Amino acid sequence: MALFRKRAAGRPGEWYYCLEHGTVEEGPQCPARNRLGPYPSRQEAENAMNTAAERNQSWENDPRWHDKGGSDEGGDDGGKGPAAA
Repeated sequence: MALFRKRAAGRPGEWYYCLEHGTVEEGPQCPARNRLGPYPSRQEAENAMNTAAERNQSWENDPRWHDKGGSDEGGDDGGKGPAAA
């Protein structure tokens, strides 16, 4: 019995942005580790990198994720995230 599947996981009708190829794909074409998504439309998948950049910026400015004033110099909460606050 194989431990890992050779085929990509996902469903047709879902849109993904492939990080390896820099393209938008419908359905499971590339391995999940190389994709962002699923997105409900091609247009949303085309904007995946912008969406990710906006979310990253938001998280960088969120005090629950980026604790600059805490006693811990690195701001590391041991992987507990904002729920631990």
